[in-house]
Amino acid sequence: MKIHSFNVMPNLPENLKPLAELAQNMWFTWNWEAIMMLVSMDEDLWHRSHRNPKWMISNIPHSRLEELSRNQEFVNWLNKVYGQFKSYQAHQQTWYNSQRPAEESDFITAYFSMEFGIGEGLPMYSGGLGMLSGDHIKSSSDLGMPLVGVGLFYQKGYIQQTLNRDGWQTERYPDNDWANMPVEMINDSNGNPLTVEVPLCNESIKVGIWRVPVGRTSLYLLDTNLPENPPHHRLVTEQLYGGDRDTRIRQEVVLGIGGVKALKAMGIKPTVYHINEGHSAFLLLERIREVMQARHMSFEQAREAVWCSSIFTTHTPVIAGNEHFDPELVRKYLEPYCGELGITWNDLLAIGKEKEDSATFCMTVLALRLAAYLNGVSQLHGEVSRDMWRTVWPDLPFEEIPIKSITNGVHTSSWISHEHHGLYQKYMGNGNSDAGWDPCTLRWENMANIPDQELWDTHMARKQKLIKLTRERLKKQHMRLGSDVTVLEDIETLFDPNILTIGFARRFATYKRANLIFKDLDRLSAILNHANRPIQLLFAGKAHQADTAGKELVKYIAGLMSDKRFKHRLVFLEDYNMNVARYLVQGVDVWLNNPMRPMEASGTSGMKASINGVLNMSVLDGWWVEACEQEVGWSIGGTEYNDAAERDYVESEAIYNLLEKEIAPLYYDRDNHGLPRGWLGMMKKSVARITPVFNTHRMVREYYQRMYQPAHKFGKLLLSDGNAASVSQWRKRIQDNWPATRVSMNSQRVEKLVLSGRNVVVHAKVWLGDLRPEEVAVQLYIGKPDPKGALSNGETVDMHHEKREGDTHVYRGEIPATVNGRQDFAIRIIPKNKDIPHPFTPSFVKWEE
Repeated sequence: MKIHSFNVMPNLPENLKPLAELAQNMWFTWNWEAIMMLVSMDEDLWHRSHRNPKWMISNIPHSRLEELSRNQEFVNWLNKVYGQFKSYQAHQQTWYNSQRPAEESDFITAYFSMEFGIGEGLPMYSGGLGMLSGDHIKSSSDLGMPLVGVGLFYQKGYIQQTLNRDGWQTERYPDNDWANMPVEMINDSNGNPLTVEVPLCNESIKVGIWRVPVGRTSLYLLDTNLPENPPHHRLVTEQLYGGDRDTRIRQEVVLGIGGVKALKAMGIKPTVYHINEGHSAFLLLERIREVMQARHMSFEQAREAVWCSSIFTTHTPVIAGNEHFDPELVRKYLEPYCGELGITWNDLLAIGKEKEDSATFCMTVLALRLAAYLNGVSQLHGEVSRDMWRTVWPDLPFEEIPIKSITNGVHTSSWISHEHHGLYQKYMGNGNSDAGWDPCTLRWENMANIPDQELWDTHMARKQKLIKLTRERLKKQHMRLGSDVTVLEDIETLFDPNILTIGFARRFATYKRANLIFKDLDRLSAILNHANRPIQLLFAGKAHQADTAGKELVKYIAGLMSDKRFKHRLVFLEDYNMNVARYLVQGVDVWLNNPMRPMEASGTSGMKASINGVLNMSVLDGWWVEACEQEVGWSIGGTEYNDAAERDYVESEAIYNLLEKEIAPLYYDRDNHGLPRGWLGMMKKSVARITPVFNTHRMVREYYQRMYQPAHKFGKLLLSDGNAASVSQWRKRIQDNWPATRVSMNSQRVEKLVLSGRNVVVHAKVWLGDLRPEEVAVQLYIGKPDPKGALSNGETVDMHHEKREGDTHVYRGEIPATVNGRQDFAIRIIPKNKDIPHPFTPSFVKWEE
């Protein structure tokens, strides 16, 4: 049966026409004026739409639209919001424009991610990666950063969770109603849907392209659900993280290779590519193929140009959590593609294997080898990543492994409550120009000047809203389950805004230890039911559909709600999503986070809580290692254990002790006005110290300054005047001659006793084969021996070429004797080339033996 379709658009009154444009851009998700205006149109419909104005406008009764069109107050409000939107879109005095040098006129970054959390009305996310990607896009818009996002166009939305009477999680995957979502199909010059073809095995798949406007930026989503494709290809973009391994690799081929092809088809020419997690790493291969074709280069030459203009961010602190494929599965889809790259399947396999004897093809390793700019998402995660992937750079000292750290942040405007936003503007400056609300420009030192009563009233208003939401959602859940009327009546009195409330909400992966606080139920009951200092716990979260252990955690905690010890002291909210998250981080008193250190790469929920004056109690992991100070929150543990049972016991006891001895006493310590002055002081310090740093405006600025800008520069350099060929030839000379290189200290002995303040002179003999001295650096590496006998945490001093003696070169260097005590050093050779970002490509470090 051939089916024809068309879309019916709402017939808006003339003076309400701006609503259609506002609903088509995700800008509204972080503009409180726009949100309040939309809510005022029909609050019930707004919530039913999952905060999707396009759906709401399509379903609102025409009589209501007519009524609004006659309401001059609403029309004026609409015109005000629409004016803000148009000013924002047209604003030229952005942060990026104030920084951009003249030679960056063509700069643009392509930002790839498997998921994007822009808003509830666009359910293209699952967890922290999606939230971060969405916030990155939004801050790029506010800062005027030339950036486009690339993801997949999923037919089914974010998992909807329901709990049965036993607390067991079941899942639904509702189909996305794209006709009523803020997306638009990309058409070609003839008005037909634009498609690209992506090679899959010995066939190809057609991919359509959709655009989501996100403020001044655009997010492009790739769609395989096209009538031209056979059924098995149409299902590739059916569901985020769904299907088997075969489906997953096809998704990643479409995202990586198809994403590059789609940008080219639209005439978008990124100079920098940013890969988030290994899912999209195949884009590096397509970039190489494109450069080979356009510039008539070899694979190795094109690889140099692509390497130096690519950024890879790893978000996973354990090897198993990274994307691994059976090599035969990769071969099935990519061996035919290797011919276009001018390499063999074994060549490609070697790039994607961690070690020669590795049993899997690892997408992270592919990205580590083909991108020059590498980073983890917190300082601790950078250290963990360097240690985890040191086998890729086996000859480098730990601290020189080229994986840096850029700590995550959150898009402040998306997560701050309306009440807190107004309060901060009142006392700390507007920070809200046509460019968008910038948390880095507020006068945070004025946080101390906010009257305690106003801050407390603001906090309690949000707490009341959270409790109202909790009751409504729990009542709806029990009505679905057919619970007795007495249960529904009891819910009406559930939770007390005057009681200390602790929140825990996140993906229910086992390493996040949602059950840690429940290790000693009797002690916990005594704490929660203390006569003078009671506490209530609010939990929410979803387990991955295939994670049985995570589902068991959900069942266990939800089941405790029926335990008499925890009546009115514990609630588990089903169907956690962005909206529930927003209420939680804006309304609890304390945010609990207790992952197994160091398995939380960064974490961002605590940052969202901090914006709203919520205090953190967290394991010293991820971002909290950098943020935690005694006056802004509480730390749990900080030690890594070999024994999991011991770790859980020690850290659960730490939670109980903090609640009993510090947190509850401080919260309930009230003055004659009923205000917790000490608590309010901590709230102010937490907001003032955390919010200006742990936000995506700072993060995006940092990516630009440390990675995007130099990647753009080196990428352009290597694509001009034969530089890529020159660098490739240099690297081949390094590779061919490296076995012949050798270094040894000259026969002259180094003094064993040296007076402080003098320099120690070292001479070295160096064998370079056919390499020239200017192609390498000979260095002194001064450090401390680690337990394995290698030097670490060292400093380098370049040695200078003095002369050539036959087939050897003589180098001289000096070590300043500025620190008393034993000093250790080693001598090494590394490649040197001013036209590349760094010399630390695997295997090319030669130490004196």
